[in-house]
Amino acid sequence: MSSNLERRLGPLDGAAVVVSNVIGAGILFTPPLVAAAVPSPLPFLATWVVGGLLAFTGAMAYAELAALRPRAGGEYVYLRAAFGRLAGFLTGWTSFVAGFSGAVAASAVVLAFYLGRFVPAAADATPLLTIPLPLVPLVVSRQALVALAAIALMSWIHLRGVGPGRLVGNLLAALKVSALLVFIALGFGLGAGSPAHLRESAGSVSPTTWLLALIPVMFTYSGWNAAAYLAEETRSPERNVPLALGLGTLAVIVMYGMLNVLYLYVIPVGELAKVKGSVLDVVADRLLGIRAGDVMGVVSIISLAASISAMTFAGPRVYFAMARDGMFFRGAARVHERYHTPALSIVAQAVWSGILVLSGGASSLTNYTGFAVVLFAGVAVTSLFRLRAQEPNAARPFKAWGYPLAPAIFALASFAIVANALWSDLVTPLVAGSPWGPSAAGLLVIAAGVPLYWWMTRHTASPPDS
Repeated sequence: MSSNLERRLGPLDGAAVVVSNVIGAGILFTPPLVAAAVPSPLPFLATWVVGGLLAFTGAMAYAELAALRPRAGGEYVYLRAAFGRLAGFLTGWTSFVAGFSGAVAASAVVLAFYLGRFVPAAADATPLLTIPLPLVPLVVSRQALVALAAIALMSWIHLRGVGPGRLVGNLLAALKVSALLVFIALGFGLGAGSPAHLRESAGSVSPTTWLLALIPVMFTYSGWNAAAYLAEETRSPERNVPLALGLGTLAVIVMYGMLNVLYLYVIPVGELAKVKGSVLDVVADRLLGIRAGDVMGVVSIISLAASISAMTFAGPRVYFAMARDGMFFRGAARVHERYHTPALSIVAQAVWSGILVLSGGASSLTNYTGFAVVLFAGVAVTSLFRLRAQEPNAARPFKAWGYPLAPAIFALASFAIVANALWSDLVTPLVAGSPWGPSAAGLLVIAAGVPLYWWMTRHTASPPDS
C-alpha cells in the first residue's frame, strides 16, 4: 500500500459525478410537494430556478474552498480547517453512517425493485435466511442479494482504479442524461400535453408558502458539491474543480428546468399537486401508454446505477481523508499500490451499505439525516468567511462569485431550512405532545458521533490541525 492518489480526472469527469449524484429520485417525487405549496405555473417554475441559483452559489463557494485546499474529502476538509477537528469529524461520520452509505443502500434496493420488472425474482423480498442479531436482524432475500451485487460491482470497479471508475461513471452519466433528454424531446414532440397548462393557475401563492417550497427544491438539488470530494485526484484542481462544479450544477439546473416544464405541459399544476409516486411514471403513462412501464424501468435502472457509481466514487474519499488525519481507522488511509485508490475506504463503505440493505435501515437513516446534508453544506460555505479571515494572504486561484453576498444568502437559506426542519420535527411535536419527526432522530445520529470522535482521537494518530 502507498499513500498517494493519482491526479487523472478532468473537469468533465467531475461534472459527470455531479450530474449522477444530483439527478436521482428527488426530481421524480418532489414536484408534487412543490406544486401543492405553489399551485401556479410561473411561481412553481421560479422555485426551481431560484433553487438552482442557490445550488450554483454554493458550488462556487465550494470551488474557492477546493482550489484553496485541493485535498480529498470535500466539506470534511473545510470544516476541519475552519471550525476544528470535531466539526470535521461529525460531517464525515454522518457521511459514512448515512449520507453516502445509506443513500447507496437505498438506491441499490430500488434498483433491484425496477429490475424486477424484467426479471421478477430480482424484486422478490421474501426472506430466504434471517441472521438473528440482538438488535437488528439481517434478512437475506433475492432482492437484497441483487442490491448487494450492485453495490459490490460498483465498489469493485472503483477499487480497480480511477480509470475504470471514470469510464463507467461517465458512460452511466451520459446514458442517464441522454435517456432523459430523449424522453423530454418525445414528451414535447408527441403532442400529448398543452401549452395552456403553463398558464393555468390552481390557486394563489403567498411569499411564505413560496419560500417554504424552496426547502424540498434545495433537497432535490443536493449533491452539487460531489466534485469537491475528488479534488486530490483532479488535474490542475485550482482550475478544473471549479469548472466541474460549475458545469455539473448548470447541467442539472437545465435538466430540472426542462423536466418541470414538461411535467406542467402534460399535467396541469393542480393535478400535479395530487400525484402520488413518481411524476415521471405518470407523464410516461400519458405519453406512451402501456409501453411506459418498460421505458421508465430502463431509465430508472440507468439513473440508479449512475447514482450508486457517483456515491461510490465520492464517499470513500471522505473516510480516506479522515483516516489520514487520525480520525478514522488507520487502514482506510492507505492507497492501493497497484490501483492507486483508497481501497479499504471503498470496502468499508460497501460493507456498511450491505449491512443497511440486509437490516432494512437505509431508508430510515437517509430520511433521518436528510436535513444534515443541507446543514453541513451551509456550514461549509460559512467556513469560506472564516478561512478568508484566518488566512487573508493565502493564494486563492479561484474566488467565489458574488462574495460576500451570494455565499451569505446560500448559508442563510441553508440554516433556515434546517431550522424549519427541526422546528417541525422537534419543537412542534414537543409542544403538542406528539412523536418527534425524522430530523430529531437525525440529531441523535449526528450526536452519536461525539463519543466516537473522542474514542478515535485517543486510539489513532492525530496530526495537528491544518
